[in-house]
Amino acid sequence: MEKFDLIVIGAGSGLDVMAAAAARGMKVAIVEEGPMGGTCLNRGCIPTKILIHSADVMQTIKRASLFGIKAGKVSIDFKKIMARARVVDEESHEIEANIKNSQNIRLFKGRGRFTGPKKLTVAGKELTADKIVIAAGTRPSLPPIEGLDKVPYMTSDEALHIKKLPKKLVIIGGGYIAVEFAHFFGSLGSKITILQRNVRLVPDEDEEIGHRFTELFSKQYEVHVKFAVKKVEKKGERIIVYSEQGEVEGTDLLIATGRVPNSDILDVAKTGVRVDKQGFIETDEYLETNVPGIWAFGDIAGKFLFKHSANLEAEYISHNLMGGEHHKAAVDYTAMPHAVFSMPQIAGVGATEQELKAKNEDYLVGKYKYIDSGMGTAMEEREGFVKFLTDYEGKILGCHILGAEASTLIHEVLVSMKRGKGTVADIVQTVHIHPALSEVVQRAAGAV
Repeated sequence: MEKFDLIVIGAGSGLDVMAAAAARGMKVAIVEEGPMGGTCLNRGCIPTKILIHSADVMQTIKRASLFGIKAGKVSIDFKKIMARARVVDEESHEIEANIKNSQNIRLFKGRGRFTGPKKLTVAGKELTADKIVIAAGTRPSLPPIEGLDKVPYMTSDEALHIKKLPKKLVIIGGGYIAVEFAHFFGSLGSKITILQRNVRLVPDEDEEIGHRFTELFSKQYEVHVKFAVKKVEKKGERIIVYSEQGEVEGTDLLIATGRVPNSDILDVAKTGVRVDKQGFIETDEYLETNVPGIWAFGDIAGKFLFKHSANLEAEYISHNLMGGEHHKAAVDYTAMPHAVFSMPQIAGVGATEQELKAKNEDYLVGKYKYIDSGMGTAMEEREGFVKFLTDYEGKILGCHILGAEASTLIHEVLVSMKRGKGTVADIVQTVHIHPALSEVVQRAAGAV
């Protein structure tokens, strides 16, 4: 059995911890069964956003007539579009090559599994360390649907590698993964049917945002809400999906019903680490598990399932595992944002209105429509809006945006909440370029 100062399981944001420890002279083992870079680089945010940009370009072309431009016949090169997403392969290979040439770091390619307290096996090799960091992420969840094991389907992983544009794509699920892929395939020409068991799409968003998004998406695609799938089957070239509401059919099936942590694959119980009912590893405010010397972060810890939150956590993990017991720092999750890269885009931070109502908190609402601003008018953005939720002193409790460039516009709110006074006054009293789209945020803040 080979002993290390630190074992890092997962080569996504775990690479940041690995590099920080190696730079301090620690002997580090990095364990990863897949390509370097983790889900974000290989199966998530980077390749999907490369694909989605092609969809955004197509939507711009489709809207050209609004601006007095007549676009001719447009065709797509689906193989080229998909090939663009594979540029991440080169980066992944470079990361692996750099690791192999690094001092203090050993790469173990293969699936890790714990065999005892702080002991694990990887590809027939046994490893141990006093300090272990688990950053092994999640995988697509598969719902218990009758017949699913007999029907060809894809998850978000396989959707990045298909060779042919689906003719009629049925998507089971209505969260951010489902609507982003609907936007991608639908914009390129697939007929899209979305089956959502909830009352609206993107149900974790602010309720007003979610309802409006569902209305707008339903104008573009066939959307069924409160649709609980019971059974699927294949008949010839058709895939039939059944529920108590009726049935729908398509040529292809995408399952986008969330993600599950990889703690079961790692068999973390063998090293004494506790998980919650969903399988996410339980940690304290320092990201340490119930077993001293074992930390967990990123998706597998389930606090936030974002790459940017994992990167933040990696900084705290690096500090806490090397700083000693009396120098640990609790993770500051203030103003943790998110975005949905569909059309329209969604971005949000802080509390939703339904959360404030559930807590019986007093709050104020300020809203402003894109179309009522100069740039919003220029862009013909008639549906988008910005919504602030504050206390009576103007402290920002939450901000939610629906519309073009939402993922960018949210950032001045984040700066105020994280490093400013955290009030709408920070934004209202800041001079904004006229007529930039960011005036929408300023005016929504002023509406409070």
